[in-house]
Amino acid sequence: MTQSMLAMQAFDKGDVRLTEVPVPTPTDGQVLVKMELASICGSDLHIVDYGWLVEEYPLRPGYPGHEGIGTIVEANGTDLKNGDRVLVTPAIWGSLCFAEYQALGTNFLTVLPEASDQQPDHLLMAQQLGTVIFAAKRLPNLLGQTCVVMGQGSAGLFWNFVLKHLGADRVIAIDPIAHRLEIGAGFGSDDRIGETFDAATRGVLDLTGEGADVVVEAIGTKETHGQAMDLVRPDGQIVWFGVPQSAESIPFDFDTFFRKRIAAYSPLGAQDELELSSFRQALKWINEGSIDMTDVVTHSFPLSRIDDAFKAARKREDGAVKIVVTMG
Repeated sequence: MTQSMLAMQAFDKGDVRLTEVPVPTPTDGQVLVKMELASICGSDLHIVDYGWLVEEYPLRPGYPGHEGIGTIVEANGTDLKNGDRVLVTPAIWGSLCFAEYQALGTNFLTVLPEASDQQPDHLLMAQQLGTVIFAAKRLPNLLGQTCVVMGQGSAGLFWNFVLKHLGADRVIAIDPIAHRLEIGAGFGSDDRIGETFDAATRGVLDLTGEGADVVVEAIGTKETHGQAMDLVRPDGQIVWFGVPQSAESIPFDFDTFFRKRIAAYSPLGAQDELELSSFRQALKWINEGSIDMTDVVTHSFPLSRIDDAFKAARKREDGAVKIVVTMG
């Protein structure tokens, strides 16, 4: 096997390039995975462009990709075997999916269905869908509830679907990008607001009166983090799903939080869940056709064009939702 591989490396904020580095050697309990596909998450942009979780540049080769599919080429005495195709879901601070090879523990791998009619890039979406399923497990009973989803990127679209699956009566989607709002209707949104900030808040209050029962912030900016409290009703629930843009402190309106008696949480940790059950559920839904990823996976770039892939993810133009990177 080759001793070197190609990998993405961020040399400074927004500066991603292709580099050649040694193929990693798996340690005890790890396997070596030959990566086939990876996809760009909004959190990747927050790390690469804004410096979230970054102490210094350049970043490690392959980092921060954490959504991947690959084939095991060195099982290294584990319970898995060479040739197994796997969904790769590492913890975000140890994620190196933007590389041709990756060594990681079997606790971050889920074997793909042997027989599947689904495209590999559709199965790849199980990573992010799984994080949404995991986060939604902490919600109260949603039967008859009104929910707001802030942002209609892939995470927001998956939230539409999961909220309706759990019995939400009404899902209100917010996003200024028209094509994403339109796609959101197919994932379960009942009302769509193409405004932002104050205009969006007025739109939600016009539809609900005093706010939604549940608000999901799936963007990850300090402005939308605070706005979520304006959109939720008294005694309502907020899910701060979007990761921060940076490590800087976010101003917090504790008076509103206190007076409205809001409950809120941030659901990190799907990668540590027992048997990766949320990712397995996501794979099941995709594999059996319960959720269609055709309108989600919109663009694909080879690893050699990783800079173009990140530019497309940033610009969100030409119908872009989810950007996939191919290693072959």
